[in-house]
Amino acid sequence: MLTIIGGFLMALADSVPGVSGGTIAFIMGFYDEFIDSISHLVKGTKEQRKKAFFFLLRVGIGWVAGMALAVLILTAVFEKNIYLISSMFLGFVLAAIPIIVIEEKKCLKGKYYNLIFTLIGCAIVVGITLLRANMDNAGTGEFKFTLGSAVYLFVCGVLAISAMVLPGISGSTLLLIFGLYMTVIGAVKSVLTFDLRALPICIVFGLGVITGAVGIVGILKKCLSRFRSQTIYLVMGLMLGSLYAIVRGPESLDKNPQPAMDIHTFSIIFFIIGIAVILGLQLLKSLIEKKNKPQEKA
Repeated sequence: MLTIIGGFLMALADSVPGVSGGTIAFIMGFYDEFIDSISHLVKGTKEQRKKAFFFLLRVGIGWVAGMALAVLILTAVFEKNIYLISSMFLGFVLAAIPIIVIEEKKCLKGKYYNLIFTLIGCAIVVGITLLRANMDNAGTGEFKFTLGSAVYLFVCGVLAISAMVLPGISGSTLLLIFGLYMTVIGAVKSVLTFDLRALPICIVFGLGVITGAVGIVGILKKCLSRFRSQTIYLVMGLMLGSLYAIVRGPESLDKNPQPAMDIHTFSIIFFIIGIAVILGLQLLKSLIEKKNKPQEKA
């Protein structure tokens, strides 16, 4: 159940610019298993593939439900209540960072020279956010499906899923930079409402997503096993940088861009709700793990 909830929250995060679904997986403690499962599904043994399939099925059920809800309903809510949602996302990330530090203290302690990777991660997200902020009318205009645009859509799918898998970087933000956010969201919404004219867009983008997922996951798995300390420090940098991306998020709205969040538009109530959600998920995770321990010993 926790995995399904995690998949649901990953989809909500992936559907809007600002927070990565990978961040949610990291917060909820199944990021390593998520990466391993994708890798094992492609290159694992029969037993590993079976285990990976059922794990990804649980994540997928939650993800599909969350994405359908986001595309059909929540995109309008995000547009109208962007400051409230952004305040909640700030609570998500700020509450998550100490949890990650505690859970990964073995590989972080005594290796403070790897803080350079935190600075690099932070700089990457801030740089992407600034690039988006300096672009005008990204995501506007009608998408014409040609061979050239299909190749572009495929490549953007590869890059977007790579960002979604990495904690801290929002794939939706990259789609905004590439000018495809509303195209992809609109195509998914059309297919969900049984308007199949946009199906080619979904298929090409989906193929790019699958290709990117397989490629980036292999790299991430090696990094987490061989260079875990550096990778975790990098992840924390990506998450710290995402705080800036969230604050600037209202500027990236397509229909009605808003000024960046400031002290007047920040909602302390939703910020606290965001923190409470993360702490609640952490408590739920602890209770489930405690309940499963006797079964594992048996």
